[in-house]
Amino acid sequence: MANILTLKKVCKTYGEGTKNPTQVLFDVDLNFEESSFNSIIGQSGSGKSTLLNIIGSLDRPSSGDILFKDESLAKLSKKELAEFRNRSLGFIFQFHYLLPEFTALENVLMPYRISKREITKEVLDRASELLEIVGLGNFQNKLATNLSGGQQQRVAIARSLINNPAIVLADEPTGNLDSDTTQKVYELLREINKRFNTTFIIITHDRTVAEKTDRVIEIKDGKVYLDIRK
Repeated sequence: MANILTLKKVCKTYGEGTKNPTQVLFDVDLNFEESSFNSIIGQSGSGKSTLLNIIGSLDRPSSGDILFKDESLAKLSKKELAEFRNRSLGFIFQFHYLLPEFTALENVLMPYRISKREITKEVLDRASELLEIVGLGNFQNKLATNLSGGQQQRVAIARSLINNPAIVLADEPTGNLDSDTTQKVYELLREINKRFNTTFIIITHDRTVAEKTDRVIEIKDGKVYLDIRK
């Protein structure tokens, strides 16, 4: 498989130009193949969340570069980065961040509304299909507040897929769920990975969850400590 994402000597330092700068990432070299299912683990403060933010173009590295296919993200303006995120990336967070006053369907469509694009019949049909895929076809018109925690996270997963992203970045996506629901959510992510050939990069503190992925990257003290492909 070809690489979809490549990190080259990525460093991140906070407080540059101050008396006490703090370097969080050190010369990180990584690549991710198309359609792969990856996990990143590490203790609190290891730099894994900073790494995910940089991969997701939510933050810029202090030095180094990230290539999406053959495109250098370092050369993009803020506006171009926002367009890249909207076009190519999906995000799932530990907290689902659903809007409580909106239905499941309306929450899935929210990325379209934010970008002020037209909600066509095709887009509506895709949103409905995604809710079917995550097992919530009969809950489309329910308010987010009337859904369980697991159901709300499934809506968040559907929302992350509405733009048909090449890569989905998940930051502790089951951190607030019980063990049974966690298992179901990861089975769902794997199903989506295979069905749509979506690349997944999952941050998790749970090694039992990480062991279910095809590759485990451990970050320690801001460096790649282990990189195990199965």
